[in-house]
Amino acid sequence: MMSADNSPIRLSKSFNNVQSVEDFENQDTLMKHVDISIVESEKRANGTLHVRDHYTVYLIDLKVTDTDFKLVQSKINTIWRRYTEFEQIHDYLQVTYPHVVIPPLPEKRVLYAWRKSDTTDPEFIERRRAGLENFLLRVASHPRLCFDDQFINFLQQEHGWRETITDSGYLLQAENKLKSLSVSITLKKPDPEIESVKNYGKQLETNLGNFLYTRSKIIEKNYALCKLHANYGKLFSEWSVIEKEMGDGLQKAGHYFDSIADSIDAVAEDEEQLADQLKEYLFYAGALQQLCSNHEALQRNLEVAHDTLNNRIAERNRAAAGKSGIMSRLFGTTDPDIVRDQSTRALDAKILADKEAIEKAQRELEDFTKKASVEIDYFQKQKDRDLHESLVGFITLQVKAAKKNLQAWTQIKECIQNMP
Repeated sequence: MMSADNSPIRLSKSFNNVQSVEDFENQDTLMKHVDISIVESEKRANGTLHVRDHYTVYLIDLKVTDTDFKLVQSKINTIWRRYTEFEQIHDYLQVTYPHVVIPPLPEKRVLYAWRKSDTTDPEFIERRRAGLENFLLRVASHPRLCFDDQFINFLQQEHGWRETITDSGYLLQAENKLKSLSVSITLKKPDPEIESVKNYGKQLETNLGNFLYTRSKIIEKNYALCKLHANYGKLFSEWSVIEKEMGDGLQKAGHYFDSIADSIDAVAEDEEQLADQLKEYLFYAGALQQLCSNHEALQRNLEVAHDTLNNRIAERNRAAAGKSGIMSRLFGTTDPDIVRDQSTRALDAKILADKEAIEKAQRELEDFTKKASVEIDYFQKQKDRDLHESLVGFITLQVKAAKKNLQAWTQIKECIQNMP
């Protein structure tokens, strides 16, 4: 059972006082009380021998590190989840928290591939495992998302979780939102800050996409080039057999050529991990644009509410001026006063409801904007830190690989120079 002290409702009350990123980061999070990891993956069958009837499950390991924390049922918990279930919790969070830049899931299929690969490759499954673990850590570290009941249950509820999250109604909300967002929205007065963020999201997505595409082409060429050095290795080794004086030098040089061919495998593997970090922000850019679209939908609702009120007021004015209406002058007919009064009173009631609708839409937009502003700042700060680290890591890897190749070529040169 969930105690009142650890209820997400109680924990979320402090968000009313959040005014800055610093306030936001000082909020309590699930990661301050637990350790979360995905310790292994396992391939399972649907009951047939066809390869497409197999699927992969991932074992989530949850350990409570705070002995006073009561929100999690047991101190140590493990649970198997499919990728489709991760998609469910992601979509639920996206619908339930439209003002949040929702952490993305890792790619479902290989993007920017530079060699043949599919979703059944052990290497891809391992990278997806790491990506899914990263998703859980992102959500568990997010002050607003981490204590959501459905997310907590996702981490520990073995049976019935699918039914519970389906009963929450998020699917219907998602369908309605998809329909509303599929319609092109043209606002009369777009929010300049939201427009700026949306354009930034598009540019970030484009830049990262181009970076990943270029990187895939370069590693493809480098990999092939390095592997070709194995031909040098074979050649020099075979050549050394027929040479008496130069034999040792040629054989050593051949080994160094082989080392160049072998070293690219580790470089490629490390590059893939760094590429996955960049892909995360490629998908984050889409989530940022989604937040902006959600804001536009609320602003559109407000503009529609204003238009409805203006049309209603005009209709009321026409009804009140029944005697001077064009139709009345042309045909000489005038509504009796009692009918006109009933009509205006009915319109007055509708006008009052329209004004209340405007106030509600205004409150929703202001509340969304306030929350989204902090979320965007939080995302930007996180993005700057993470992308800086990833790019430094990428450059460092290239320098390390180049130095290793330079060392190999230097040793090859010495082998040749030292020949008698």
